Amino acid sequence: MGKLLLFAGLFSVALAAAQTPEDRTFAQQLCSPGFHGRGYVNKGDSIAAEYIANAFKTAGLKPVKGSYFQAFQHNVNTFPGACEFSSPQRAFEPGIHYLVDPSSGGGKYTLTPTTLPINVLLDNQLVQKQVIKLISDKQYNALLIPLLGYGADTVKRLNVLAEQLANALPVITVTDKKLTWSVANDQLRFPLVHLHDSVYLSQTQFNLNLDATLRNGYTSRNVLGWLKAKKKTSQTLIISAHYDHLGRMGQATYFPGGNDNASGTTMMVSLAKYFKEHKPDVNILFVAFAGEEAGLVGSNYFVEHPLLPLNTIQFVLNLDIMGSGEEGITVVNATLHPEKFATLNQLNAQGQYLKTIKSRGPAANSDHYWFTQKNVPAFFIYTMGENKHYHDVFDTYEALSFSTFNALKQLLIQFCLSK
Repeated sequence: MGKLLLFAGLFSVALAAAQTPEDRTFAQQLCSPGFHGRGYVNKGDSIAAEYIANAFKTAGLKPVKGSYFQAFQHNVNTFPGACEFSSPQRAFEPGIHYLVDPSSGGGKYTLTPTTLPINVLLDNQLVQKQVIKLISDKQYNALLIPLLGYGADTVKRLNVLAEQLANALPVITVTDKKLTWSVANDQLRFPLVHLHDSVYLSQTQFNLNLDATLRNGYTSRNVLGWLKAKKKTSQTLIISAHYDHLGRMGQATYFPGGNDNASGTTMMVSLAKYFKEHKPDVNILFVAFAGEEAGLVGSNYFVEHPLLPLNTIQFVLNLDIMGSGEEGITVVNATLHPEKFATLNQLNAQGQYLKTIKSRGPAANSDHYWFTQKNVPAFFIYTMGENKHYHDVFDTYEALSFSTFNALKQLLIQFCLSK
């Protein structure tokens, strides 16, 4: 009889926790061009914040201290206008053939680059002398650094060097690796462009037109929704996901951020809807963090300016990359909280939700990190699967399989209800 009741309970959760068309519509909207990659060009992050706040309100969540928002300021380098890079032989497609470095300065240039031998590049004194000579001779006005055929450590050193040299003259690197973008909070004096070697034909001249604007004191907003427990208690569970992404690299190119992290934001909102109808024994604060891609700045601001006492936070469940899961999930901080990790595995074994649950130690790779630093227990969970798109223009809504979304949602509900 006990097993029958357990099965019936799990089955009822499964029915209630099934993914709805509204979930997919929500994720699709977050990835749409009108949200501008949820970044800092055209206030894409602000558009997304309003959208999520409305979803919280519609779901029946309450504002925290009179507002669904927690505003903070940070610096961010942006590319709001022209982003054009070409050679006399061809034009290059942004995001596919090249990326401008997140810290890149802007300007309009006809670039005639030269290369330097590897032994010069790896010698600080020699490279400084050669760059000074380049600038004074005026025969070349840029440096080209091929990152081909070297080991990982050498490539890392050369990338660091490229950033340093871009404060003295424009720099182009040539790489055969996947083009992966990010967000920077500072700006180099000159442009730094990363060109894929599939379109590099030993060109001797390049044209660049790049609008780069460093925005100091840019306002971003965490979005919060409050759900009270069945009975009055101070104990609170936080379910979080960052909603920001990389935004636009010029007006023609944006990074949709489907898996990272429209999928996690969708899971968070879907859980909010479930728990509004099935209230737990603890309060739940749902937090959509801003500025994660800019250096975890939204979550850092939250823990330094908490809207509830940190010692009342029972646990933090941070969700990111929820759009696949064919290969299971990874749990960051699993080694810090072995009993909680064992509970998660036990629930998964009972419900047969996911293929595997991988344990990982502490890492500063998402918004759970600052809570961990404040001794607030936290897990960061992300899916593993066929979708390998990450920080690129191919991380689209259409690339999301959502193959384990329902199963993972059921597992997370059971975990949140566990003691």
